[in-house]
Amino acid sequence: MMLVLAAAACAATTSVPAAPVSAHPFNIHDLVMLDRVGDPQLSPDGRHAAFGVRSTDYAANKGVNAVFLLDLGGGNAPVKLLDGGSAARWSVDGKSLFYMAPAGGVNQLWRVDLTPGKHGMVLAKPVQVSHSALDLGGFALSPDGKRVAMTYEVYPDCADLACTKERMDGEASDKSTGKLYKKLFVRHWDAWASGRRNQLFVASFDERGQLPAEPTLVSRDIDGDVPSKPFGGMEELAFAPDGQSIYFSARIAGSSEPWSTNFDVYRAPVDGSAEPQNLTAANAAWDAYPVPSPDGRTLYYLAMKEPGFEADRFAIMAMDLASGSTHEVDPQWDRSPGSLSIAADGKTLFATADDRGQHPLFAIDPSSGTVRQLVGDGTVGGYAVAGNTLLLARDDLKRPADLYVAKANGHGLRQVTHFNAARLKDTKVGDVEFFTFNGAGNEPVQGYVVKPVGYKRGKTYPVAFIIHGGPQGAMNNGWSYRWNPQTYAGQGFAVVTINFHGSTGYGQAFTNAISGDWGGKPLEDLKAGWNAALAKYSFLDGDRACALGASYGGYMVYWMAGVWNGPWKCFVDHDGVFDTRAMYYDTEELWFEEKENGGTPFDHPENYERFNPVNHVKDWRVPMLVVHSGKDFRIPIIQGLGAFTALQRRGIPSEFLTFPDENHFVLKPQNSVQWHETVNAWLKKWTAAPH
Repeated sequence: MMLVLAAAACAATTSVPAAPVSAHPFNIHDLVMLDRVGDPQLSPDGRHAAFGVRSTDYAANKGVNAVFLLDLGGGNAPVKLLDGGSAARWSVDGKSLFYMAPAGGVNQLWRVDLTPGKHGMVLAKPVQVSHSALDLGGFALSPDGKRVAMTYEVYPDCADLACTKERMDGEASDKSTGKLYKKLFVRHWDAWASGRRNQLFVASFDERGQLPAEPTLVSRDIDGDVPSKPFGGMEELAFAPDGQSIYFSARIAGSSEPWSTNFDVYRAPVDGSAEPQNLTAANAAWDAYPVPSPDGRTLYYLAMKEPGFEADRFAIMAMDLASGSTHEVDPQWDRSPGSLSIAADGKTLFATADDRGQHPLFAIDPSSGTVRQLVGDGTVGGYAVAGNTLLLARDDLKRPADLYVAKANGHGLRQVTHFNAARLKDTKVGDVEFFTFNGAGNEPVQGYVVKPVGYKRGKTYPVAFIIHGGPQGAMNNGWSYRWNPQTYAGQGFAVVTINFHGSTGYGQAFTNAISGDWGGKPLEDLKAGWNAALAKYSFLDGDRACALGASYGGYMVYWMAGVWNGPWKCFVDHDGVFDTRAMYYDTEELWFEEKENGGTPFDHPENYERFNPVNHVKDWRVPMLVVHSGKDFRIPIIQGLGAFTALQRRGIPSEFLTFPDENHFVLKPQNSVQWHETVNAWLKKWTAAPH
């Protein structure tokens, strides 16, 4: 069967128009229904873009994935190519797209062939090309298109995928439910350890373009996850240019996995004929994200220098593969880039990084280390380069992600999709302004304010003072589907947020400053930032303000409740740390606790007690809403329950909202709506203007 994807004559927009609505302030119902555009992929000739869009099925309480295709020739609208597919990747010749989608309830690899037609691209019937017993976790095509790397979660002692499937089926039918563990991790992020590991396989296409049911294991004897859990992806591996070997990063688990950040980069033959070779064993810190040069002589990758520190600066490293010698490409660039990519001629590396409240795309000269910003204001969430064409997904504090194209040097940037234009046409958002003040140590610190929707000069407005998590993170000029300032601005609140010491994008020394000082310099910055905002913006009503935070921001809310509660009418705490000593024994990633507190609590108990919120409960007085989810294993629910117990026992007005099916984030659409409506009601209750 052949289908014609006709080009539309109108400007690019979503293929399904939103229902008309009357003009209104932006709200949570608008947020959850927005289309989420991402994963941009360019065809080899740079003419077509394939990308993913996640829409929301609110009744089913889930997101729905689709693959779209856009002719970048100009004047055409994106066309939905595939329902239910994800991770679309172009074939080497640009005549096909490979993608993942279910078949019989199991995630498999598919291919759809595309040919130019008189009225647009002609789409052949999609063909399933993998037939494995297990869900495909991810894939990457080899440079010659003859092979594909594939990841599956398997039992390490199983000889094939069928063995893992058989064992899983047996466990599902077993009447006993006990599980015996002999080492950590017992649980990680939001899942209990199953005994299975993500592992890397390679398979070759046959003459019909089909893959064998049993691919070849290439991460042989790697006691770790490839890609890493819980958030690792295919950016952690790369084929060599000749397709005969593959590079990947992994942390050997052993018995030290919960307190180690020692990832290494390995090289393995694609036929599985030899064990993987560790190329970065000399560095006991984090090495990852391998990118070989097009000539195969150099391997670029990212490396940290301090073992046990997940927020250390990533340096761009270059390894001469013949000699094994390494050097840092960008020693003068005081930023920590994300995963790398490289131009076809090998003369430019590309990476994104936080940078003073923005998250731009940068070009790095591998020979000189010179760094150039290609696309600046806002957040670049994904990008692809083919020839002289740059495709990227970009968003900011006032608009969600859409696709843009430019020349490879960043010039001529123009927007090519407008996916949420119809939905946002009748919504109103608040204006944003960044400001700088002197914080701890008299160092410059940045924050921003968002004006409430309907702002009028001369009026004052209640304030939502949002404290970011991480703690090594930042509130950047980017769109969020969780802590989005516009959802508060739409409720009539002004928003203030501060990128305190510990935030990313201001140099590594600034990021490092929070370690061992959670309740020190960051609190000084928050106090100074609040005073600076009040002095600068007369529309902020300092007598009607509530402070909100999640994760580290939640820790800070608990800390402020005891040591800086004067300005606040209420608090909202989401998945925060209430007792820093107990947190060490409750959580899973121990390297984080040990780095942030200078060791273990049994060796250095004083470090854990120095800024421990539980020690100041006697001084709590401000009403607080506590939110904590049941599947949050990073900061387990016992922390939130402990705080709520303290509030109730002290007679402080308080409420406790929990989601048994959510993790550190609240992700399901209807749960997100409930979260926001509960938080908004709490804020309004305690900041209502006096009658």
